[in-house]
Amino acid sequence: MTYEEALHKAAAYCSQAEHCTFEVKEKLSRWEIAPNDQKTIIHHLEKENFLSNNRYALAFVKDKFRYNKWGKIRIQLELQRRQIDKELIIQALESLEEDAYLNLAVDLAQSKLRGLKYKDIYERDGKLFRYMAGKGFESGIIREALKMLSSGKEDA
Repeated sequence: MTYEEALHKAAAYCSQAEHCTFEVKEKLSRWEIAPNDQKTIIHHLEKENFLSNNRYALAFVKDKFRYNKWGKIRIQLELQRRQIDKELIIQALESLEEDAYLNLAVDLAQSKLRGLKYKDIYERDGKLFRYMAGKGFESGIIREALKMLSSGKEDA
C-alpha cells in the first residue's frame, strides 16, 4: 500500500467513528505502513481534525457510561490502555454529572438485586459491592448507592 492510499484509507477510517492515535497506529501497523509514514499520516490526520484524542476521550466516556454502564475506574483503565494522556482522561471523566453517575450506580444495584439470592443483608451488600466494583465504580459511590438502596431512597 502506498503512502497516499494509506492516508486516504486512514482518513476514511477516522471519518466513520472517533478513534484515538493508538488505534490508528495499530491499524497502520496492520497495513504494514513504515513507522516514519505512520507518524506523518497521524500528524496529517490531527492537523486536518480527523483525529483528536481529546474528542475521542470525551466520546468514549459518554458512550461507556451511557451504553455499557461502566464506572469511572473501568473507563479510566480502558483509556489508559489506549495511551490517552492522564490530563485528557481527567477532563473527560469530569464531564460526567455526579447526580447522573450516582443514579446509574443505584439503578445498576437495583437491577442486580432483582435476580440476587442471599441469606442476609451482609451477603446481599457483599455481592452487590463486588458486582459494582467489577463495573468500575469507586467504593465511596458503591457504599452511597447501597445506603440509598437500603434506606429506600432509590429515587433521590
